This record gives sequence, C-alpha cells and structure tokens, in this order.
Amino acid sequence: MVDTLEFIKRHREDDVRQLALKRVPNEGIDLPWALTQIAGWQAARRKIPSWAAIDGIVYPQHISMEQCSSDRTSEYKAKLIDDSCLAIADSEVSFVDLTGGLGVDFVAIAKTLHQHASAVINHAVYVERNEELCTIARNNFPLLGVDAEVVCTTAEEYLHSLKHTNLLFVDPARRDGAGRKMVGIADCTPDILSLKDEMLRKADMVMIKLSPMLDWHKAVADLGGCVCEVHIVSVDNECKELLLILRGERSEEKGERILYCVNDDDEVLKVDLSSLEMEGRVESRMAPPLEKGWRGFLYEPNASIMKSGCFAELCAKYGVSQIGKNSNLFVSDTMIDIFPGRKFVVEAVSSMNKSEVKETLGETKRANVAVRNFPMSAEELRRRLKLTDGGDDYLFGTTLTDGSHCLLLCKKC
Repeated sequence: MVDTLEFIKRHREDDVRQLALKRVPNEGIDLPWALTQIAGWQAARRKIPSWAAIDGIVYPQHISMEQCSSDRTSEYKAKLIDDSCLAIADSEVSFVDLTGGLGVDFVAIAKTLHQHASAVINHAVYVERNEELCTIARNNFPLLGVDAEVVCTTAEEYLHSLKHTNLLFVDPARRDGAGRKMVGIADCTPDILSLKDEMLRKADMVMIKLSPMLDWHKAVADLGGCVCEVHIVSVDNECKELLLILRGERSEEKGERILYCVNDDDEVLKVDLSSLEMEGRVESRMAPPLEKGWRGFLYEPNASIMKSGCFAELCAKYGVSQIGKNSNLFVSDTMIDIFPGRKFVVEAVSSMNKSEVKETLGETKRANVAVRNFPMSAEELRRRLKLTDGGDDYLFGTTLTDGSHCLLLCKKC
C-alpha cells in the first residue's frame, strides 16, 4: 500500500491514459486503484479544489466524480441552508442527505451548519446505497472536518425509518441502468414524487437538486404548492443545477414563493412564482424594428435567465425591450450597468441586403459571430460574410419584431 501511495504522489500530474500503458516495475503497486486516484485528484483540482488540497482524500470511479457538485455550487447550497437554518430550528439542527454520493454537498452544508453562530448541528447523516462510496466517505469526512453518521442503505429505507429532521437533502440519480441520462423527475432514483408527502411530514425543509436540463415549470407543477423557492444556478454562464426548496408540514413560515436566477456575481433576478402561474400574465415589452442608423445598447441575458424564460419580468425590472418575440436579445437607448448578462454597445445595424452588409462591415475581417432566432447557424453566417473568428467585434444575427432579419455589429461593454 505504501508503494501505491508513493506511486500516486509521484505521478499525479501525469497523463492517466499514458500512465496506464506504461510498465510498472514494482508488482506491489495496485495500478488500477492508483490510476483511479490520480484521475480523481486531477478532476478534483478543477472541480473541488478544497478537497484536492487535502492529503489522504480517496476518490471514487469517474462517474461519481462527473456527477458530484463543484465547490462553487455546493457553497451556494450551503449558503441557502445557512440563511434558512434559524427558521427551521431554534438552537440545534439535524440534517440528512438521502443520496450522499461523493459527499461534496453534504460536507459543505454540514460544515456551514457547524459554523453558524446561532444554530449547532447535532446530527448529520450521510445516506448512500453504494458501499464503496460509504467506505470512501468514512475515510474522507474526518479529513474534511466533518463528524457524521454514514449509513449504507437506500434513500427509501432510511426515510421510512426516520422520525424527524430539520433538513432533508436529496439529489436523485439522473441515469438509468444503461447509463443514459434521464431528465424527468419520475425517471430519477429515488422517485421523489412518490416520496414527497413522507419527506414533507418528516422534515421542516427539503432541498432537491435536479438536472438543469429539466423543465422547471413541470417540476414545480408536479411537486405542487409545497415548492417555496426555485433556484436556477449557473457558473461561468453555464447552467449547472436546478434547486427546489420545499417546506414541510411542521414549518410555520413558508413565506413567498420565489424563483431565483443566479450566475456568479450577476445581480440575481427574483420572480414571484405565483405571478408566473396566473393566466394572461404580462408579456415582454417589444422593441420596434431597429432602423439602420439606430445606436444603443444590446443585452444577452445570462444562462439562468435564459433557462427561466422570465423575459417579461426582465424587461419590467431593467427597462429593456425584447428585440423580437423569440430572439431573446434585449435593447435600450441608455446603458443598464446592472443588467444580469453580457452588455454591448451597438455600432451599426444592417439588414441582410448585400450592399448594406458590406457598408456595415467596412474593413472588419474578424468578429465573434452569434445568432439568435436566425435562419442560419453562426458558422454559416461567418462563412457567408468571410469573417474569421475572434477579435473585439461582436456580430449578432437575429430576427426583429416585424419578422425581418438583421445584423448588429457591437463591441462589448
């Protein structure tokens, strides 16, 4: 074992695929396990650097590393719990993670509750049906500063035996037996729809982590009025998680029902869920068709807002107008510094008329080309205009409110 650990330490920066092909001179080295640890550490260095910085952490097979949360998303969940823990307990908080996995979320939440000034976690339970992951958790948690009970059983079995807890966390598996990704709630394991009522009877607060591919409207409709918060979480403008907060029967304060669109340091767009469920809700403010000489500002919402589809609320809050019904780009005459997404100053507007396009582009030979609701791909448009990729110019192909196609030559603000 000592030889294997030394091998891991010596080669953890190496290419795992190349390393697997090399002949290992020492027969005492467990090469398959060593390769798993090296690959796991390399993945952790990118995704969960707080774990990679600690010696002795054991890593599971690739699939568990792929599915685990990152430091940034786990910290966001922990902050949500931290903000809510005073509402779910006076002084002591019990916490159960029904689908432990590698334990990144479990560790972040447990450590945050331990550190809370007014609430002390008195019982943290990690539940996982995979024995290997349980063994890894028993090794890793003390190194990560977490005192927890590790239980190897199914989420269903543990929940049936549970009397009460303040917080339940569940991250249902989103792959079937053949490894295919599943995005519907009913297709995940455990089936949280069938367990919902029991979870709400036995916990003050339930946090459910779901695939960002999921239709959040349907998820909320399936789970019913117990959903108090929806968080669409993006990192580096890539949608990573859909989080649902449910309040149990014992919780006295359910408060408003809010959707949060979160992306790094962008201002968070908050939307009243009840207003989204109303019939005849207000539609987005539409911009009149842009004319050739128009100068103003163009906005591309971040990934979480794009996922939410809450464009009317976006227009109302920031005073912008949607450029076309399905184009999902927005404009204003004055700069909106706090807009949550990318911001551009529009230098020229052109129709698709050849002479007008030529005049608009002028000496421009290089641009970052993107399309929104446009009859050709970005690559096709780039080839047609004979542009190379990159540079400081941004060119958007899109469709206006009157159905006409246009090009907008911009620079990033």
